[in-house]
Amino acid sequence: MYAIVMAGGKQYKVQEGATITVDLLPAEAGSQYVLDKVLLVGGPEVKVGAPYVAGAAVTCEVAGHVKGKKIMVFHKRRRQDSHKKQGHRQSYTTLKVQSIQA
Repeated sequence: MYAIVMAGGKQYKVQEGATITVDLLPAEAGSQYVLDKVLLVGGPEVKVGAPYVAGAAVTCEVAGHVKGKKIMVFHKRRRQDSHKKQGHRQSYTTLKVQSIQA
């Protein structure tokens, strides 16, 4: 059984036991987190939501919080002797899928 869920404005395909990385969530490491915006549940019988499947939820365990790789942002104005260099690291939450309720 698999499901397509929405978290942080992005869609993820999940299965039981899988690990996904989503944008930072306000949850403690080791706690339970429920994703209730389920768009589709697949398996022997496919359920498609309009926009969400009624009564469906995905229960996850928060494995931890991580940071992504560093991205450098560089702005330069030609012939002006002007530039700006900036770095950014996005924060993510790692979730381990425990169960899918349809």
